[in-house]
Amino acid sequence: MVERYAREEMSSKWTQYARYAAWLEVEKAAVKAWNKLGLIPDDDCEKIVKNAKFSVERIEEIEAVTKHDLIAFNTSVSESLGKESRWFHYGMTSSDAVDTGVALQMRDSLKLVIKDVKMLMKSIKKRAKEHKYTLMVGRSHGIHGEPITFGLTLAVWYDEMARHLKNLKETLKVISVGQISGAMGNFAHAPLELEEYAMKELGLKPEPCSNQVVHRDRYARLATALASMASTIEKFAVQVRHLQRTEVYEAEEFFAKGQKGSSAMPHKRNPILTENITGLARSIRAHAIPAMENVALWHERDISHSSSERFWLPDAFITTDFMLHRMNNVIANLTVMPENMMKNLNQTGGLVFSQRVLLELPLQGVSREDAYKIVQRNAMKVWAEIKEGKPTVNKKGESLYLGHLLSDKELREKLSEEQIRECFNYDYYTKNVSAIFKRVFK
Repeated sequence: MVERYAREEMSSKWTQYARYAAWLEVEKAAVKAWNKLGLIPDDDCEKIVKNAKFSVERIEEIEAVTKHDLIAFNTSVSESLGKESRWFHYGMTSSDAVDTGVALQMRDSLKLVIKDVKMLMKSIKKRAKEHKYTLMVGRSHGIHGEPITFGLTLAVWYDEMARHLKNLKETLKVISVGQISGAMGNFAHAPLELEEYAMKELGLKPEPCSNQVVHRDRYARLATALASMASTIEKFAVQVRHLQRTEVYEAEEFFAKGQKGSSAMPHKRNPILTENITGLARSIRAHAIPAMENVALWHERDISHSSSERFWLPDAFITTDFMLHRMNNVIANLTVMPENMMKNLNQTGGLVFSQRVLLELPLQGVSREDAYKIVQRNAMKVWAEIKEGKPTVNKKGESLYLGHLLSDKELREKLSEEQIRECFNYDYYTKNVSAIFKRVFK
């Protein structure tokens, strides 16, 4: 239901009606500005602001003849007015209404996205604190490395989203720009004060120096900001998909009662939500290309940008909004399995402690090269035994690696049994978790 509501709220900002409503808001702001400058009488201004309206059906009917959407819009609105209609769209060009209207749509839509990001960050923070000290194995190249905590993984996610939040807030300022500068942007038919009054009314900043359009590097900034964030969300999704693999099975998407995973195999519990997110991220990134290509227009403007923007702007916002809500749902309801995390951590018979032993030997005067040889040769024995299917603990109940190290005469000349056993203490790997959390969750 939350995802559905999110889609409807964002989608409502990109309907044909919403598009024309934004234009009308801009046109009314211009009328008020002209009134303030003394051109439009108070009575005419009041009538336009109060009575101006449009019909989507009528606009489409007129556009079928005129082949021009803004003219069709103006005609439809004028039909709702009397003689005062002569002031509607006075001194303006199409892009003044269209680009400023789109700025309103982008601004309000990006505010929703920012709200979504904060929601996701809140869920990540909650789960991070919950699993602050939940031990798991860290992996590089997909291979077991050293012990970490699941809370640290989530802290990484939170920190990355914080950077996107900052970028989106800055992008909001970049795109919240409009114009009423006339046909070539030279203010020949309307003073700069008109634009300034109108933009203040709309809650936008004036484009400092426009030609006939609001410059498309602003739109490109938006597209790349959304694309970059989509890549991060995909990063989270891929991690969840990996954790849900049968061979790993440390976490999984919530599997509801009555849910089905496969039409053929009733046992399946598939990571469908995060797989879906991966696909959505690919689509959002694809919109960055036309947005950047739209920056270069012929001279003061052409309309090569228009057709793609009618597609990528609503699609990027609606998809991003949906993806953020879906990822939030995944994180908030993620099933975490600490027992399986610990099981996997012990899967390699203590090999995850190899660096701890390696770093102890130079403290006893052993060269790094010799220390590496001692530590690695015992590690290779463990790999060979794991390959043969041997248990990861020996007959004494010790990890295979610990057993081999304790039996290594060269190593025992440098480290006591107590020193070697201390190297296998998990607390060593969690001692700085609180400090890291303080950095991230200020």
